[in-house]
Amino acid sequence: MKSIACFSSSVRAACQHTSACFPLNRAPLLCTHLDRRSNMDTTVEHLRATPLRSFHSTHVNTAVVQQVSAAPSSTSVPSPWKRGDEPTVQQLGRRVPKPAARPAPHLPPHSPRANPQSNAAARVNMQALFEGDGIPELCSRLADLPSNDRAEGLATLLGACVEFDLSADSPLVLRLMNECLQLLSHRDLGVAQLCHLGEVSYSLEGHKSAALTEVLDSVGVAVEENVATPGEAVRVYSLLAQCYDPSSPRQMFMLSTLNRHTQRMVHWLKATQVSMILQSLLKLQHRQAITLVLRLCHRASQVFQAFSDEEVIKVLSALMIFGQHDVKLLAAMEKDLPGWNAFCDPELLSTVMEYCMQMRCRSEPIFEAVAENFVCQAEQHSTLQIAKQIVAMGRLNYLPQCSSQMFKKLESILSTRFSQFQPRSLIEVLHACIHLERFPLNYMSKIFSPFFPTKTKEILDKNTLGQLTQLHLETNLYVLFIRAPDCLTPLHVKKFSSEDWAFETPVESLFYRRIKGPLILLLGGKLYSSRILTPSGYTVGKHPVFPTCPVMSCANTRHLLGKEATKRRHLCRMGYEVVQIPYFDFERMRTRKEQVKYLHNKIFPTIFKFSHQSQ
Repeated sequence: MKSIACFSSSVRAACQHTSACFPLNRAPLLCTHLDRRSNMDTTVEHLRATPLRSFHSTHVNTAVVQQVSAAPSSTSVPSPWKRGDEPTVQQLGRRVPKPAARPAPHLPPHSPRANPQSNAAARVNMQALFEGDGIPELCSRLADLPSNDRAEGLATLLGACVEFDLSADSPLVLRLMNECLQLLSHRDLGVAQLCHLGEVSYSLEGHKSAALTEVLDSVGVAVEENVATPGEAVRVYSLLAQCYDPSSPRQMFMLSTLNRHTQRMVHWLKATQVSMILQSLLKLQHRQAITLVLRLCHRASQVFQAFSDEEVIKVLSALMIFGQHDVKLLAAMEKDLPGWNAFCDPELLSTVMEYCMQMRCRSEPIFEAVAENFVCQAEQHSTLQIAKQIVAMGRLNYLPQCSSQMFKKLESILSTRFSQFQPRSLIEVLHACIHLERFPLNYMSKIFSPFFPTKTKEILDKNTLGQLTQLHLETNLYVLFIRAPDCLTPLHVKKFSSEDWAFETPVESLFYRRIKGPLILLLGGKLYSSRILTPSGYTVGKHPVFPTCPVMSCANTRHLLGKEATKRRHLCRMGYEVVQIPYFDFERMRTRKEQVKYLHNKIFPTIFKFSHQSQ
């Protein structure tokens, strides 16, 4: 239970706003016991903050709510926003100047500090406050204000009821909701005020709220008429993310209309607004708005420097879930990320690396910056953040220039924090290392100890078993003096191929059909196959052919993915003569004769060079 001061600060803000707009002989209900360190904003802008109100926690003395005499406030009140005006959202984080200091608001005299009161005492004082005539008087004063100002005041009072867990059938809530319904019937409220009322109404009464129904109807009209500004569109998305009902055709239509409207004005969105809309779409689980997500992704690349660290994390996390990527966004990160290196949030670096890994984007500027940061500040990273960074480099087959220092630091981290790593994360890290031909021998021996499998029983799935098998194969092929114990034998997988192809990628059917005909002409007969299982668990062709299709490479370069490079290296180590047929070379061959000649020169580089002519 939050303290009475939480409620009082909100009421006080509304009261002072009322006093400024409508002269009063006395100011109603001021709480006299607030910590002077509280930084309350008593202007109209404070009442109109975009998200649902969060009431500042303060230290509480003996809460005594009283009526005091006060002269009419002489503070000038800014005029309400006009339609089309956009509030300036202060950016937090890197590269954003701090706002100018604001004058401290006037606070009532501070009484001596007393012991904090209990939750029960706070509720008693709050109940006494609600039973008095202060709030009814405040409601009557709000009735004389303009509609938007009155809506903000009512929403603030309802927000206080939410904070103190008042039931929807309490007398105070019923009176405030009736005031809201009366106000909503006029149909003259702004979209921001409607959304604020809708949020608190849903928090109190849920989907059955009559006020929420009125709010959604009014907001739907504004959306259909395309009159919502970018800031108002953000508020509507936030409201829908909270109370959206997919079974309601009206709400489904409103969301689709809002998506189309936002697409048309996406180039006006600010960085914070892009982040907030993506987060709302994520909460809505609205995967049908792919066109909007792509445009928001493109807009994010244009305003990338204006994002705070937290906003970058939210944007990339949303794009990973939606599975969308924009080349220009990667270029913006490549341009901006190296400059953050000295003061970058480890979580941001980890999220960027996770995004690159999921989108198969191999970026030298980003990976070098992350590696340098890891060498200098790895001690400040969590074990999960370390795992994400190392795994991304391994999966995308990138060995940074400072790799020796990076792996020395990784080994030091594993030495001092080995027990802090979760078993799955530890296996992921060591498995990523073998993609880069790096073998942390001391820790692989711990993995292969008789005690480690007992720790991993709860997390053993087919993918983890495959990783352990590949680690075992790596040690047998390259580190002969380390042998896995017999207890790991039952944990091995018989083949690496799986539904998600975590260890090898099948050849694309279209590319396979294109290469199959020339191979039959070259090799003779029709017994050619590309799905033969080797004793090691890999699948290969009948002949030493290794066709590489686009999905085997990074999305933005021609480098093989880590799993494909490891597979090829293992096959060569086991005695296979692997011939790689890159798709980007083979597709340049236009005629069957050129294709057969190309395959002949690739497969038989040193063996009987004969002149083969296609039939």
